[in-house]
Parts: sequence; structure tokens; C-alpha cells
Amino acid sequence: PVDGTCNFAHNYPGFCVSVGVLRHALPVAGCVIEFTGGPGKWSTRTYSGGRNLGSTLDGKPLLVSSVKKLEDAMIATEFNCHDEQLWPCMAELFRDFSMNAMGIRASGAAAVNLCHLAAGQIDAYYQYMLKPYDVAAGIIVLEEAGGRVTTADGSAYSVFDRSLLATNDALYEQMLQKVEGPTSRALQQGVQLGPANVPKAYRVRSGRQLE
Repeated sequence: PVDGTCNFAHNYPGFCVSVGVLRHALPVAGCVIEFTGGPGKWSTRTYSGGRNLGSTLDGKPLLVSSVKKLEDAMIATEFNCHDEQLWPCMAELFRDFSMNAMGIRASGAAAVNLCHLAAGQIDAYYQYMLKPYDVAAGIIVLEEAGGRVTTADGSAYSVFDRSLLATNDALYEQMLQKVEGPTSRALQQGVQLGPANVPKAYRVRSGRQLE
């Protein structure tokens, strides 16, 4: 499907077509075609990845960044959450990263963020309330480029979970230290971040891959 539909509707760059293949909850192959430029001069970038096959951008191998310090990191997130209970968590994280990271950005498309992370253009990405089709392709592209993905409170991630923390491997512990606390408090306040949008034929245990 199209990811970044608001961007698409406004002829704003950063939307993409994203198709992922799952084995249960595990992404095994994916392709993301990002549209860049603008009206009158659109162009595309094609990201692809396969389990144990690596990932590429227009046929060239991808590798995450080597940034090791949060103060040097470019971080991505989005602000389109409709759950009012999550806003205190998101506001706290935005303030924290605005003050302690090099920069924080929102592109408008989860799959694009994951691919930019795989390409080393950003260094970390956190988000809530994503759908499986938002992330299935981008996750495999990122992991095959050396990235790391968990839930925002540090549990094993499946594409049906509703919190995500993705980083280059070097920044993971620093990012988790920042994100875990606000996420845990949101969970304690009743925000539902466990698996959702699960096909009827699947069984899911929180913090685990599907059976």
C-alpha cells in the first residue's frame, strides 16, 4: 500500500509504495519505492531486502550509520497519534530528544523512516500505533542493513506490536534508556501497545514472534 498518504494527497515528497512478505510475524522480504522531488519532477528510490540476503538501495548495498553518541544523532518520529493518552509520552520524548540529540524530524511515512535509517541518513526512529503494512517491508530492509528493532520498552518486536524502537546498533542502549521510561508509564496508565490487527489464523504472545 501507499505509506505517507497525507504527503501523497498534498504532492509532498516522502511517500512510498511498500510491500512486505511475512513468515508468521517475521519479515522475510520487502521492497519500498520512495517518491522524491516534487510536482513536475518526481523521481524514485528503490529499497529492497531479503532475509540473510542483505538490503540495497537502487542495487547498491545498504549499511546503517556508525553514529555512537546521542548528541550526534538524527532521530525520526511522527506526531499523528490519535490516542490522547499517548500525548504526554510523546511530548516528553520530543522535548528530551530536541534538547539532547542533534535533531529530530518527521517525514510522514514509517517505511521511509526505516529505509532512511537503513541508508544511514538518520540514526534512530521511534513510533507508536503503527500497522503491520506500515513496517513489514522497512523492517527487513533495516535489519539486513545492520539495524536493530524492538518494541519501545525493549521487548522482542513483531509487526503487530504498536510500539517500535529502531536504531543503528551502536545507539540502541542509549535510545532505549530514553524511550523505555515514558513508554512504560504509558502502559501503566492503560495505553494499549500490545499486538493488534492480527489475522484470525494467528496467535500472538506479547513480546514474542508469532507461533
